[in-house]
Amino acid sequence: MIRSRSLTCRMKSPWILLSLGLLLPTPSAEGVAKPNFVLMMVDDLGIGDLGCYGNTTLKTPHIDKLAQDGVKLTQHLAASPLCTPSRAAFLTGRYPIRSGMAGHGRLGVYIISAASGGLRQQELTFARILKEQGYSTALIGKWHLGLNCEHSTDHCHHPKAHGFDHFYGITMTNLRDCQPGHGSVLYNIRAHLPYGTLGAALATLFVLHAAGTISISWRRALGLVALLIVPLAAFGLFVLTFPSLNCFLMRGDEVVEQPYVSENLTQRMTNEAVEFLERSSDRPFLLFFSFLQVHTALFASPRFRSRSRHGLYGDAVIEVDWSVGQIMKTLERLKLVENTMVYLTSDQGPHLEEISVHGEVHRGHNGIYKAGKSTNWEGGIRVPGILHWPGQIPAGKVIDEPTSNMDLFPSVLKLAGANIPSDRQIDGRDLMPLLQGRVERSEHEFLFHYCNAHLNAVRWHPKNSTSVWKAFFFTPNFYPKNGTACFHTHACFCTEAYVTRHDPPLLYDLSRDPSENSPLTPATEPNFSSIVEVMVEVARVHTQGIQPVVDQLSPGHLVWKPWLQPCCSSLSQLCQCERDHQKGSLDFEVDEMDTRRKDYEI
Repeated sequence: MIRSRSLTCRMKSPWILLSLGLLLPTPSAEGVAKPNFVLMMVDDLGIGDLGCYGNTTLKTPHIDKLAQDGVKLTQHLAASPLCTPSRAAFLTGRYPIRSGMAGHGRLGVYIISAASGGLRQQELTFARILKEQGYSTALIGKWHLGLNCEHSTDHCHHPKAHGFDHFYGITMTNLRDCQPGHGSVLYNIRAHLPYGTLGAALATLFVLHAAGTISISWRRALGLVALLIVPLAAFGLFVLTFPSLNCFLMRGDEVVEQPYVSENLTQRMTNEAVEFLERSSDRPFLLFFSFLQVHTALFASPRFRSRSRHGLYGDAVIEVDWSVGQIMKTLERLKLVENTMVYLTSDQGPHLEEISVHGEVHRGHNGIYKAGKSTNWEGGIRVPGILHWPGQIPAGKVIDEPTSNMDLFPSVLKLAGANIPSDRQIDGRDLMPLLQGRVERSEHEFLFHYCNAHLNAVRWHPKNSTSVWKAFFFTPNFYPKNGTACFHTHACFCTEAYVTRHDPPLLYDLSRDPSENSPLTPATEPNFSSIVEVMVEVARVHTQGIQPVVDQLSPGHLVWKPWLQPCCSSLSQLCQCERDHQKGSLDFEVDEMDTRRKDYEI
């Protein structure tokens, strides 16, 4: 009774009431009004692979529903046509040249886990900034932005060093070597050791000696043979152990499966994503679900095999669509849909040169757009861009303005209440005014397209004009075969031996020729000279404004360094282990999935 009377007396005082009110949480307090983010990036998905972008032979009902209930961007652009630089740009909102994540040589991505290059700690990702804002952050799937610097456990480039509280995935990419029977990336890239050349050198040496053209003692000849055979043998051993060394799965800081088994891997990662959403539902969160599919080596869970008309590639797309459906159903079950921005894209266009070791087509579709991955033709950089947020952005809206995957950086930061960094150049632009219809034009008047560290092309969408000009300063030496671009090298390269320079630049108007079939000339475009003059000058100013940084894809940062090699067992045991608890804890029942088979029937 005394406590009750005392409380009643206190409640009668308006000053005490005011004081209590100041102490109580308000709707705008930390963790209450902030939106959640689910950002999904498929690997090497073609814009023409999805039903919502015009595909009629491959059904993607869950992704299509995202577009139906949200906004579809039709001129959404990757900042690079290759995985590593594209992902660096997405996370930082900056052209990869600014962070040193664009190489000057032929190789523009990491293919070795024990390399010292990676996304520098000086760079700010949206995950790091949101973590400082009280968000729970997770990356599930592919990283491909480095791991170690000086020893095998320093993890200086690990996702945790860039703001992700939780990581479950691979630090590399899903190489052919990671799937038994799919060959090796080391066989498919001509930049690697040429066995044929060495063999020819040996044969020539012995033929010349036998013919008496050169005189050489057998002892010296054997020494020369040894000098050639030892590197070959070492390289052969490296190829044999390559899967164990580079195809590993991590949970946080720990390697839990080496080499990983692809079967059911998308389902395991989907399960991990669902668990993260469930345990983070009471606070603001950011989930970056970075799919391993549909990069080769292709894989699909047994229950998804032979479900499409397009072989293993189509089956993999269907499994990705199923995963997107599981994520959305989880948000609905947790009643988080209306407070969660969902975004889906691809890191670049499909790898059109991908043919399996058995001759099967393992590539996607770009619709009307030219070429694919590793090129800055539209097929290499124009990617799906779907945003979904009921009540905040309209449903069924289609936007044909130039946008970039770098735009997610400032958009996410502003929505989370964080400041855009002012100590560095941010190239992305806030998407929300465009998505909500507050403006009709993109803030990107100019966009710059890099091939590795080389400025390849410029896009110009002049104010008060419907034209979208695109000027190429060089193009890859283009040898189409079955619709591919650089089949003979497995990927298009940017260095001088593999490109053709254009002076004046090759000019297109994408508003009239989105397929880039007919370059303009002074005879076909009256303003050709003035348009090119503007674009050349803009490119010059932009290039002069790039501050030099350490090249994270230089040969010294790409080469294998044994002391950086992650290994969950001793090297003598070939770095092998299997201790991933998700492998035996899938929540998705076969019967439940079989009832949805009709969703994917054409």
